Amino acid sequence: MAGQIPFVRDMDFDYGAVTEISPLVRRVIANNPGPFTFTGTGVYIVGRGTVAVIDPGPYTEEHFEALKKALQGETISHVIVTHHHMDHSPLAHPLAEWAGCKVYGKPAPRHEESAVQMDAGSDHGFKPNVELNDGDVLEGLGWTLETIETPGHTSNHLCFALKEENALFSGDHIMGWSTTVISPPDGDMRDYFESLDKVRARGFDTLIPTHGPPITNDVDGFIGAYITHRRAREASILERLKAGDTTIPDMVKVIYADVDSRLHPAACHSVLGHMIHLVKDGHVSVTGSMDVSGTYTLSQ
Repeated sequence: MAGQIPFVRDMDFDYGAVTEISPLVRRVIANNPGPFTFTGTGVYIVGRGTVAVIDPGPYTEEHFEALKKALQGETISHVIVTHHHMDHSPLAHPLAEWAGCKVYGKPAPRHEESAVQMDAGSDHGFKPNVELNDGDVLEGLGWTLETIETPGHTSNHLCFALKEENALFSGDHIMGWSTTVISPPDGDMRDYFESLDKVRARGFDTLIPTHGPPITNDVDGFIGAYITHRRAREASILERLKAGDTTIPDMVKVIYADVDSRLHPAACHSVLGHMIHLVKDGHVSVTGSMDVSGTYTLSQ
């Protein structure tokens, strides 16, 4: 299924170094590679002279010093955060305090932690100085960023459209190297599908995710493949229900038969995200708790 998505994974970079992405965009990658971050967090500098910084990343002295060096001689007018995960937001306030500016984004939601860690962890205390909403515009010398609310990966996820280059800073909403984790209770599959459609309708020329290289070739087709992958996963779940499976662990044994069984607990939580969506849409009924322990059947 994943093979349907034309993943983009080739990157030429050095940790802490500045890479030119486009006339208005530069990138510094934090040295925090991992199963949820790929090569690490890509921090984006937008503009020249007076700049915005998007997703400052983790708080490590090495990374902080690399950003200070990259931004030497420039004025930071905005520090912007796509969402509250530990690989995105912890350095936001220290960087803004150093620069003398404000942090922009949406505060961390009040949700219980997932039973299985499906991402890099949450920065539960994250709270911006300025809360952004859909359509809010941030401007600087030669650049304009429009806020696009894209809940799904998290309930407070934001993307940012760079008007001058018809590009989208997509955070973790759409990534080139992997599919996006949708982990209940904060992650919501119905919201995610709606957010994918919302972004696709804008017709961006480039997607710039926080992890991995930009997506520049057939952006519409890439998003379409993302949607097809998710729909195919839901079709597999419905097939297992038709075959008589009623529990998520039993479905995972078949759907993820070629995946290391040690990863099956995480796979169960991913299937739960789809199952909640199917229940809300009326395709599936649940007996007991709507979680991994619930019993699921096709609706009549």
